[in-house]
This record gives sequence, structure tokens and C-alpha cells, in this order.
Amino acid sequence: MMHPHTELRFINETIGHGVVATRDIPAGTITWVFDKLDREFSPDQIQELHPLYSDTMDKYCFRSGNGNWIFCWDHAKYVNHSFSSNCMTTAYDFEIAIRDIRAGEELTDDYGYLNVMQPFRAEDEGADRTIVYPDDLLRYHEAWDAQLRAVWPSIARVDQALLDLVDPTTWKRVKQIAQGRAPMDSILSCYHAQTQVASSCERA
Repeated sequence: MMHPHTELRFINETIGHGVVATRDIPAGTITWVFDKLDREFSPDQIQELHPLYSDTMDKYCFRSGNGNWIFCWDHAKYVNHSFSSNCMTTAYDFEIAIRDIRAGEELTDDYGYLNVMQPFRAEDEGADRTIVYPDDLLRYHEAWDAQLRAVWPSIARVDQALLDLVDPTTWKRVKQIAQGRAPMDSILSCYHAQTQVASSCERA
């Protein structure tokens, strides 16, 4: 489920719709959590779907570390990519704001940690990276872990509107990490090794 202080808005003609904050969202806020309404499909289930579903699944799903496809039931599926994203996934079935997000600002993810099936060239942001690759987690997980660790102590301090949807055992672990009493599991645990990668892009 997406944070309640967000809504779907039209962004521009290039990227279409996106998710925008309706109020300020402090760093450390859980912005999305995998909930009981989200659908999880195994690769076999994906193969069994009618071809008419293909475009929707390819466009709106991401893959978890176990290789299953996750289809979010709400506007979470409209979160767009950015190489300087303000949200980031974790090893705990939720995402957090890695910096303060202002009201009216779009919430974004770096698709590099979402196990894309094939490389794609993203909109130019003036960043060093221009292409998202299926194995970006292997190359950038240390930098992403550092961003998560920097903001992790805030998780236990800020208001968490989605806290009731977080597994209690997981939340206990999250607080232990925030207090420095347990290590944070790496974002690398979200990686799923690709069995087949189709590419029309040259590696930068």
C-alpha cells in the first residue's frame, strides 16, 4: 500500500502519470509496504496468463528477490524511475523516503533495484547513469545500502502511517537496526539473478 499522503497525478506527456506527495513526508517514512491486497505471481503463473495481460504485467510489475512478479493494487504501480530517487526499497518488504519529500513533489524509485527484465534508456536527468540494467543491484548495492543506513535511525522517530501493515517481527528488527543493536540486511537481498536478458542497448 502506498502512503496515504500521496495521490496519482499527471506529470507530463513523456512519462505520463506519477505519484505525488499531498503533504510533507519526512525522511525515514515508510512510503510503501507490501500488503495483503498486492498480488504476487510466480514465473509459472505469469506464463499461464493470457497474452492480453502481457503489456500490463510488463509495465506495472516489479520482481522480488525470489523472482516472483509483484503487482500493486493501488497507485504504487505508478511510481516512476529516477536516478536520484527520493524513495528506496529495503530487504523488509517496504520502501522508505531517503530524504525529506515536500508536498507537491513526485515520489520516485531507482528501477535499478527492481529487477527489470531488460535494460532501458531512461529520461535524461544529467546523471552519470543513463540506462537501467537488470544487474544494477550487483554494482550499486553498497552505495544504496549507505543511503539506507544514513536515514535508518529516523524510521523509529517519525510518524509511520503504514505501521499497522508491517509484520510485528519485522518492525522489532527494524527498531533494533535503528538503535544500532542489529545490522541492516543489504538491499542486495532484493536481487534476482536473470535467466534471460534481452537487450537493445549498449552498456554505457
